Amino acid sequence: MTAIRLLLVDDDPLVRAGLSFMLGGADDIEIVGEASDGSEVEALLDRTRPDVVLMDIRMPSVDGLTATERLRGRKDAPQVVLLTTFHADDQVLRALRAGAAGFVLKDTPPAEIVAAVRRVAAGDPVLSPTVTRQLMDHAAGSAADTRRTRARARLTVLNDREREVAVAVGRGLSNADIATELFMSVATVKTHVSRVLAKLDLNNRVQIALLAYDAGLSEEMEDNGH
Repeated sequence: MTAIRLLLVDDDPLVRAGLSFMLGGADDIEIVGEASDGSEVEALLDRTRPDVVLMDIRMPSVDGLTATERLRGRKDAPQVVLLTTFHADDQVLRALRAGAAGFVLKDTPPAEIVAAVRRVAAGDPVLSPTVTRQLMDHAAGSAADTRRTRARARLTVLNDREREVAVAVGRGLSNADIATELFMSVATVKTHVSRVLAKLDLNNRVQIALLAYDAGLSEEMEDNGH
């Protein structure tokens, strides 16, 4: 089994040491580099070729949000999981729009952080219940009508099947769950997800979910009994 190549980014050396000890103990994770600021990440990417970057949000020079935006603009962009000590709506939404695949609190149990790295490496987003609630609140906010109109206009490029898959992704279903619900193979689901990402010019499933929330698609599914 090929190990997940992981890059750690945090300005606190004690936090980095703790993460390195915790994650380095997993047989399927290899820590290929460490950085103390977001400004160092792009240069490290070229040398270490990580699959996943686990990165603090708050850093003195270039913060994790800015670094994520820069990374996700690269053709060879790794998945990014952001670490924080607290949830803030604006940070969560900016992180997800920037293309982060996960958002983990620093006091998350070690086993769950390891699981988060594995999940994003496999292509699945990591959204805690708190983040999911924030997405729902965001969709119901004061500017919801404008966001809904714009989001639905973007989704017109999808065919009916791709739209169904996008809605299912927005509900947080795995590829296997989507395959069961929509009566298709997992391979076909993956193909549809790839097409949705390409047509909408998105980086990952989290951004599909956010767009689905903006468009109100999750509400449609609930109204239809799903």
